[in-house]
Amino acid sequence: MPVSHAPAPTHPLVLVTGATGFVGRAVVPALLARGFAVRAAVRGAGVVVPGAEAWPAGDLTGPVDWAPALEGVQAVVHLAARAHVTREDPAGAAAAYRAVNVEATRRLAEAAARAGVRRFVYMSSVKALGERSGAVPLRDGDTPAPEGPYGDSKLEAERVLARIAGDSGMAAVALRPPLVYGPGVRANFLGLMRLVDRGVPLPLAGICNRRSLIGVANLADAAATAAAVPGPGGAFLVADGPALSTEELVRAVAAALGRPARLFPVPAALARLAGALPGIGGAAARLTGSLAVDDGGFRAAYGWSPPVPFAEQLAATAAWYRQAVSGRSRAGSGS
Repeated sequence: MPVSHAPAPTHPLVLVTGATGFVGRAVVPALLARGFAVRAAVRGAGVVVPGAEAWPAGDLTGPVDWAPALEGVQAVVHLAARAHVTREDPAGAAAAYRAVNVEATRRLAEAAARAGVRRFVYMSSVKALGERSGAVPLRDGDTPAPEGPYGDSKLEAERVLARIAGDSGMAAVALRPPLVYGPGVRANFLGLMRLVDRGVPLPLAGICNRRSLIGVANLADAAATAAAVPGPGGAFLVADGPALSTEELVRAVAAALGRPARLFPVPAALARLAGALPGIGGAAARLTGSLAVDDGGFRAAYGWSPPVPFAEQLAATAAWYRQAVSGRSRAGSGS
């Protein structure tokens, strides 16, 4: 496929997939800030990625010829993936997850190794390691215990990538973020913001769990660091810092939105019962259970620390949310 017309890069070149997604929109500026030139693999012609050279790859599950896109590339940051979807039929989803998260990753990594790419950064997920931590945070060296086809596909992709890297000498880094938040967030975090903004009472007071998060700006910085720094390959957890309880998170979201946190307690036995109910058990477990991570491995190996404080990025998320809500209101009123 032809590369869009652009001057030859004068800086180290990075190929980014998924550049137009939630994380990709933060990763591209982070790479540019480090002095990289960015080539963005996009689905079709005409897609614009600010600051980057667009390369139309088409459907990544199809027979993509990666050789032209990888010409002159020193590192790949592979973000494109089939994301985790709640309430999805595991049997029907497994093949779709594998096609995108495993096979498309394998083909790109093999092409990158043939092209002599030095570093390959893969955006994995904490779900490749597990979905609960209990009293002790998850660590990089823990035995993986994914729960469901999404986590299975991420773990399989990590292993495929490690094998290709081991055979070729290409350094491969898989990042395992927990819940990602920031401007443009969707899914569970956006749903929580809506509930808090609407003043819906939530039965989350007194829940003594611990859950790690990472702001999208910090995750983007971690990905750019992994692409730039000649550190070791492997799979690494990344997070903002100390984990929060769900109650602490709701109160922080409420403060950022300028709303009261309407929380009330429920007995622990009732919370456990909700976690066992069909249909809502998964959501209850995510709200009341613990998923804390220890990201000391990546910090030590790459000299990394998250550059954006939690409060600052949460404030940016709240400001984005307010603007988005305001925009929807204007559109609805016909103004």
